Amino acid sequence: GHRNNVDGYASALSFFDRKLSEICAKLRPDDVLIITADHGCDPTVEGTDHTREKVPVLIYSKRLCAKDLGEIFGFDYVAKIVKEHLTD
Repeated sequence: GHRNNVDGYASALSFFDRKLSEICAKLRPDDVLIITADHGCDPTVEGTDHTREKVPVLIYSKRLCAKDLGEIFGFDYVAKIVKEHLTD
């Protein structure tokens, strides 16, 4: 995103998407995978600064049921999930 390389950005996302199923398959039943970012960068917007305030959050575990988390405000939600998992 920072480099304004739309093709490279799309290629990296596609590569990650292909590898994600491999990563999930290696998780143990009690593992939790959390994927997020600290900011967003749209590769189609002029300039190289951060361009989006919202970032995706994906939380996966074989023990969790799929659900839409809605809009989350702050990283404290992610910290709460980590704390619950580590003290469970």
